[in-house]
Amino acid sequence: MRNLIAKVICILTISLSFGTAYGQSEPFKSEFLARINAARSKGCNCGNTYFPPAPPLTWNNKLFDAATGHAKDMARSSYFSHTSKDGRSMEDRVVSAGYKFKGFKSFAIGENIAQGQQSIAEVMDGWLKSEGHCKNLMNRDFKEVGIAEYKTYWVQDFGGRTSFTAEQQKLIKSGRYKLIQN
Repeated sequence: MRNLIAKVICILTISLSFGTAYGQSEPFKSEFLARINAARSKGCNCGNTYFPPAPPLTWNNKLFDAATGHAKDMARSSYFSHTSKDGRSMEDRVVSAGYKFKGFKSFAIGENIAQGQQSIAEVMDGWLKSEGHCKNLMNRDFKEVGIAEYKTYWVQDFGGRTSFTAEQQKLIKSGRYKLIQN
């Protein structure tokens, strides 16, 4: 009997619960990507907002590393938040894992977290029923995902980077196109 109250918060990553971080296996990746991309291919309602079909996501190991680190940290330190106990944000963790924005025209990241679910199907159903999590899953700006689970803490990190066109790269190299960073 499991007597768990599943918690779901805005921006998550997923994996199975076997006491160690799970997510690098092909069956895990395949099942998650199949479920995510099935929803994206059909479109869906996230709360009262309809999201049309979106391109499929691909797996990214750097996002997986960020997700794994956060899932382990939450489990070991007994907390549930997008902000690490040491104050690091999702952006801090994703960039620290090597998912960088420098050199790209655009950069988007997001995160879904959950705690207590026992399977990929259970956590995905919860995320799709949660408006904020669903919006992350359907966000067209996201192109890649990394998902991990550790001791029933699930983290799903999303990323999307757009490269400069060949013409824009030429203009940048020639100095006729200046990049302004905030």
